[in-house]
Amino acid sequence: MPNADTRVETPRDRRMAVPEGERQYHIGLGPGELAEYILLPGDQDRTSRIASRFDSIEREHRHREFASATGTYKGQRVSVISTGIGTDNVEIVVAEILAITQRPTLIRVGSCGALQPAMRLGDLVITTGAVRLETTTSWYVHDGYPAVADYEAVTALIEAAERLGHRYHVGVTATAPGFYGSQGRPIPQLPIRYPDLAEDMARQRVMNFEMEASALLVFASLAGCRAGVVCTVYANRTTGEFIDGAMKDAAEAACVETGLESLLVLAQIDAQKRTASTDRWRPSLWTT
Repeated sequence: MPNADTRVETPRDRRMAVPEGERQYHIGLGPGELAEYILLPGDQDRTSRIASRFDSIEREHRHREFASATGTYKGQRVSVISTGIGTDNVEIVVAEILAITQRPTLIRVGSCGALQPAMRLGDLVITTGAVRLETTTSWYVHDGYPAVADYEAVTALIEAAERLGHRYHVGVTATAPGFYGSQGRPIPQLPIRYPDLAEDMARQRVMNFEMEASALLVFASLAGCRAGVVCTVYANRTTGEFIDGAMKDAAEAACVETGLESLLVLAQIDAQKRTASTDRWRPSLWTT
């Protein structure tokens, strides 16, 4: 037939579970409901505490352990969404964020265990890269693939911590797939394979243990977007100390403040790149 429509519509891959451009199954959000600058706490209850710092809130949502809020902070549109615990949850959240945003900036704000003796409870740790002790990312990349933080995100987190006067350390993080045996913590009822793991990591100058960073950094690298990690020290594996009470609240506040301030710094960096018509920021572009 001369007027027949010969266009062939490519069938959607039936294996695909992430509906791009639609409301997402786990986080329950759709296009336009997240800002491009996003904080990622693990704890869902931390989301409301972060959102309480916003100038205004346009939307709050909660589905399963994924609590989110979008609003403005010091004039900048930002979002926060909890990932829950572990790299498997990070995979879900990052995949669904990518489906409904353009090119998000993702900053994890979390807690960690310190491995170096000079580190104190309540200090911040800014991650430059992560040891992939978990296996979630092995379903995506070669075992030798590095989990590296974006240099702009690292720079912004350092600048934020300096502006706010928070004590911080910068270095390599180890991301474990669990809290007990996979971080070398003894369990009376269960044998563990690597009881000296914390000491081994410390000898390799790893700064801290946590449970989400490597997945975030790998997925962001693969997606071509920007990610960074800042954690506050809740436990010191060298001394056996563990934070609690008012000191814990202050430590969380310092981490959250630093994460939010880093989003403002990154927005400044992006504005400077636009002015200079470049996609790579460098220190000579910095203007206050």
